[in-house]
Amino acid sequence: MINGEKNIEKPIRWAMVGGGRGSQIGYIHRSAALRDHNFQLVAGAFDIDPERGKDFGIHLHVEPERCYPDYKKLFEEEAKREDGIQAVSIATPNGTHYEICKAALHADLHVVCEKPLCFTTEEAKELEMLAKDKNRVVGVTYGYSGHQAIEQARQMIANTDLGDIRIVNMQFAHGFHSEAVEEQNASTKWRVDPKIVGPSYVLGDLGTHPLYLSEVMLPDMKIEKLMCTRQSFVKSRAPLEDNAYTIMEYDNGAVGTVWSCAVNAGSMHGQKIRVIGSKASIEWWDEQPNQLRYEIQGKPVQILERGMDYLYPEALADDRIGGGHPEGLFEAWSNLYTRFAAAMDAADYGGESSHLWYPGIEAGVEGVRWVENCVRSADNGAVWVDYQ
Repeated sequence: MINGEKNIEKPIRWAMVGGGRGSQIGYIHRSAALRDHNFQLVAGAFDIDPERGKDFGIHLHVEPERCYPDYKKLFEEEAKREDGIQAVSIATPNGTHYEICKAALHADLHVVCEKPLCFTTEEAKELEMLAKDKNRVVGVTYGYSGHQAIEQARQMIANTDLGDIRIVNMQFAHGFHSEAVEEQNASTKWRVDPKIVGPSYVLGDLGTHPLYLSEVMLPDMKIEKLMCTRQSFVKSRAPLEDNAYTIMEYDNGAVGTVWSCAVNAGSMHGQKIRVIGSKASIEWWDEQPNQLRYEIQGKPVQILERGMDYLYPEALADDRIGGGHPEGLFEAWSNLYTRFAAAMDAADYGGESSHLWYPGIEAGVEGVRWVENCVRSADNGAVWVDYQ
């Protein structure tokens, strides 16, 4: 159980690039990183507008001289200080992730980056090699994987509670962009601009989330081939898609699907994953994240609740407030930042971190690779392609 006691000896000196006033994601980064005292926010380049960023940083209790106009100045000046930063989180639009992450690694910093890391597998592999050469941790914020029920699902599958895995059905299908909301919303507008968001919209922004959940639950299953079709129902978004279906075949004979959608009118979030085995199935829905549905063939449905003693010990290790109380996305992100901190501390001081799983550079590479293969299939007429 996580109760706020020291996870590492000293908090990691930490900065943010982006995540300023009005950011959709900045606050949850800060809340997650600071909750267990594993990180200390000491610097940042919070906004593309330097004065606005400095004002915001001061209101976060960051010293004015450590509120920088851009990431280059942040890395340069902090490197001169004995108490300079050790890690940085990148919470900027997609098109900037690659250059900032690369610069951070060259500055010998650990990184937590929003996904996608970049737009091509070639760039992603370059970042992966650089991180390994520098012995730096790169965490990717697939925040839903920090929910306790995901760890429970991972352990149930590993212990063959489901039998042989046959089918994995995934979706992230909300309805908030069923109209051209980007015309009035700047924070949505960049998400449908190919110059900023890259070669896809919902495949990268939504579909990679349940895909990573499947990687956590089923770490030994690998995609062999896939087929993808994508549509732009709001025509002004073309060539980017706001709906896509992907079918996959795995190396163990299982099959999988991912429905990625922002035009599922009426749906609040619609992220689900269902894993079907030869003996039983499990299903998790992020709108009811404290529950895992467990269905054994021929028996009544069981609802496994977060925090209860019948869960596997590995799942209970992520618990924060005991059974009966609802935990949410902030707790899930905090669990991931706790893992990031442990891995960073081990890299810096020679500790052991091989037992830790977290969405690292490999997960970032795989997300980019999956999107690239989906786009290749869709743009060639929704054909089957070997997974490259």
